[in-house]
Amino acid sequence: MDEAAPLPGITARTVQTPRLRTALLAGGPEAGASVIFLHGNVSSARFWEETLAALPPAYRGLAPDLRGFGDSQTLPVDATRGLRDFSDDLHALIDTLGLAAAGRRVHLVGWSTGGGIAMQYAIDHAERVASIVLVAPLAPYGFGGTRDAAGTPCWPDHAGSGGGTANPEFVRRLAAGDRGAESDTSPRTVLNAFYFKPPFRAPAAREEVFVSSMLSTKTGDGNYPGGATPSANWPGVAPGTTGVNNALSPRYCDLSAFARIAPRPPVLWVRGADDQIVSDRSLLDFGTLGQLGAVPGWPGPAVFPPQPMIAQTRAVLDAYREQGGAYREEVFAGCGHSPHVERPAAFRDLLHPFLDRHSRG
Repeated sequence: MDEAAPLPGITARTVQTPRLRTALLAGGPEAGASVIFLHGNVSSARFWEETLAALPPAYRGLAPDLRGFGDSQTLPVDATRGLRDFSDDLHALIDTLGLAAAGRRVHLVGWSTGGGIAMQYAIDHAERVASIVLVAPLAPYGFGGTRDAAGTPCWPDHAGSGGGTANPEFVRRLAAGDRGAESDTSPRTVLNAFYFKPPFRAPAAREEVFVSSMLSTKTGDGNYPGGATPSANWPGVAPGTTGVNNALSPRYCDLSAFARIAPRPPVLWVRGADDQIVSDRSLLDFGTLGQLGAVPGWPGPAVFPPQPMIAQTRAVLDAYREQGGAYREEVFAGCGHSPHVERPAAFRDLLHPFLDRHSRG
């Protein structure tokens, strides 16, 4: 992690669970209702620091670093389990800390990949969840290579998703600890061009923390982005079996069972209108890149359209509502992939009343 100390009121600690050594940030009274904040890909708990510091005194905020990120233990991700390695890690942390003892339930707040992990955890342990806040969440059919709201794969081998779709120059710079801004593929540039909607910039000190958070990502076949399998189908790569981006491939990641969980915690879905990472025309999706001419040989929209990520999330949440669940969608105009960072006051104005309404039991 970055050498800068956590914000006032936030403490850093390490918890040894039966699965791994987990680093986490914490804030608020230990007796408060537990709110667990899950970060996204190529980041760490430090993206949640301001949100943790601003929680009302009735809540205990906890933000763990996922395996292979931040200061948590680096263990390989078994991509064939989808997001279940992360869900099981979270379950072990909740048990070790006793957060669900005596029938208590936790609130989950998940950003990007963390939103997908929150959904997977609810699929696995719905009875332990009081509420869920999805912040620019991963689509329920993962990232890349699906054609419609039902998550139909573009190719049988799910080509166009997985570890081989990551920009190799970005991965190289990440591994090298590049803190510069001269390249389009440097972590700092990606932060300001994709995580946020330009011209938003975090204050200089916080930007350094965020860049360090990105650079804490462990690279390689077992972690980010994971390995790849050659494919005869465009764009020539299919998912491998280990690593984070392969766990996000629709070959292994299918969260549609969320619609049928019981009990059904209330859901708040918050996203930016100008998100370039998770959208129906994501600039990191090969369908969009092919359509824009950025990747040669695109087979056309009938074969490989942009993944309709927002439509996929809405379809699953609509199905959830039809089963008796409740969700609310809030869209921040002029905001990118990080509403909690770009619009912190507006985000808190949604988060705090939502937690208050659903903190019984």
